[in-house]
Amino acid sequence: MTIHLSGQVEEPAVDLDEMAPRQIVGELDKYVVGQKAAKRAVAIALRNRMRRQKLNEEMADEVAPKNIIMIGSTGVGKTEIARRLAKLTDSPFLKVEASKFTEVGYVGRDVESMIRDLTEISVEMIRMERTVEVEEKAESAAEERILDLLLPPMQSAPVEREPLTASRDESLEHFQKTREKLRHQLREGKLDDRMVEIEVRDRAFPSFEIITNSGVEDMDINIKDMLPGIFGGKTKKRKMKVSEAIEYLIQEEESKLIDMDQVAREAVERVEEAGIVFLDEIDKIAGRESGHGPDVSREGVQRDILPIVEGTTVNTKYGMIRTDHILFIAAGAFHVSKPSDLIPELQGRFPIRVELKSLTEADFVRILKEPKNALVKQYIALMETEGIKLEFTDEAIHQIARYAALVNEANEDIGARRLHTIMEALLDEISFEGPDLPEKHQVVDAAYVHRMLADIVKDQDLSKYIL
Repeated sequence: MTIHLSGQVEEPAVDLDEMAPRQIVGELDKYVVGQKAAKRAVAIALRNRMRRQKLNEEMADEVAPKNIIMIGSTGVGKTEIARRLAKLTDSPFLKVEASKFTEVGYVGRDVESMIRDLTEISVEMIRMERTVEVEEKAESAAEERILDLLLPPMQSAPVEREPLTASRDESLEHFQKTREKLRHQLREGKLDDRMVEIEVRDRAFPSFEIITNSGVEDMDINIKDMLPGIFGGKTKKRKMKVSEAIEYLIQEEESKLIDMDQVAREAVERVEEAGIVFLDEIDKIAGRESGHGPDVSREGVQRDILPIVEGTTVNTKYGMIRTDHILFIAAGAFHVSKPSDLIPELQGRFPIRVELKSLTEADFVRILKEPKNALVKQYIALMETEGIKLEFTDEAIHQIARYAALVNEANEDIGARRLHTIMEALLDEISFEGPDLPEKHQVVDAAYVHRMLADIVKDQDLSKYIL
């Protein structure tokens, strides 16, 4: 049996309202191998969020999200499950390391910054959605503006010159024909290298930051709106190729068609109703106050995170954000600490706990072959860009999985991330020689895998550095 890249079939859009938890797990299975308990937990949390939206306003306000703690070593799929869940629901998603807030002397970033960052992500998501909606209108308007530059509009004739009506009509008809001819050439790309002069906005704008006792944060006051005559109001003429000019004009037309105030309102609502924050390395702050050392700052971070998770209001430049219904998914390896080492109040805000299992050799085989974004498929696609047909035999895939499992056992267990290092070492020759290879059909079999990896895996000292 061989693995090759087949044509991707566009799948029908998923109706989330109709998706049962079992179907949500099925969607996650396309990208993440195993970890049924974790997938089941996030599927239930997502379904409860959908159920809440169907309740009356009074009851919906009382239903709190069931936050989750994922316990498992690195590389077992914790982040990927949360990220794919957010992508499935088009939810604003932010991954943040809890250890960011525990700098020496506890001068890390203000914990509220995670909500501000999440809001920025939501604004960009909504803006991109609106951009797709107005794309056609923007392209049409930009095309007309380019044509006006290439062929300036006719000046209207004075009203009193009635006898020239026939000749004016002929001129207008000739003008329209010329314009349509230019339009046709523009769409075919024949005018891409012609130079035009357009007015562009002077984007020079100084950035302002404010230093608070919690760290450096962005200034919420929009100086540009306060002083429009000084900043952002100037334009300058610039010569550029038609191909560059049309891209610039499309962006300018899109910004005219998109109401950013409405985008901000929708972004705030989406954060409050559908936001997901992934708090990684939560075990790094799972220390109790002991009167000395970093434990004091760790508990301080826990107490700062607590109101955000419990539900509070955070001030952002887009308005006030309520965090009551944002879903928080925490994750950590918990090698030297345990979830019960977190302060009781924070433990109470994460009622669901799931343990992710370490990956086995059989899991590695599935990870290499099954997911939509499987590593084998990625490397085949990459080499195909240079006309090389890369082929993996079934035996080769099993051999790769075996070596990955062996190195994880002998050294630090980094889960599925070990496959990345193994694959890079394995395909080093093909990747380097790729463009110059005379034989465009390259078969990776068990013998090839053994030749490339056996010596590295056997030498423990070498494998620590290379794999």
